[in-house]
Amino acid sequence: MLVATNTPFNYFPVVLQLVVAVGFVVIMMAATHLLGPKRRTKDKLINFESGIPSIGNARQPMGIKYFLVAILFVLFDVEVIFFYPYAVNFKSLGLEGFYAVLLFVAFFFCGFYYIIKKGALEWED
Repeated sequence: MLVATNTPFNYFPVVLQLVVAVGFVVIMMAATHLLGPKRRTKDKLINFESGIPSIGNARQPMGIKYFLVAILFVLFDVEVIFFYPYAVNFKSLGLEGFYAVLLFVAFFFCGFYYIIKKGALEWED
């Protein structure tokens, strides 16, 4: 007799958790909207950005260096995330896993060296 191991009922805990999470968010949003203070004054309705009054045109172009550094931060931050599975499975991966991580770190430093040599992190404009 063949027993089906993958049935829709197996996904019930995932669906239940999703329903609870979405329900919690909806309830909290509704509660804060209904129970929160509603004082709409002239001062509260103006634009606010870091406590500094807005000066000039908001459509002014920003330097590309800012975006480049932000993208590089995300790139290297995501690379560091790949160290977590290695740390969890350190003993089971053995020496071969260690060599793989050394190669990964070598590629990481090659990319970092390339970025430094290209001057991507220099802010002289």
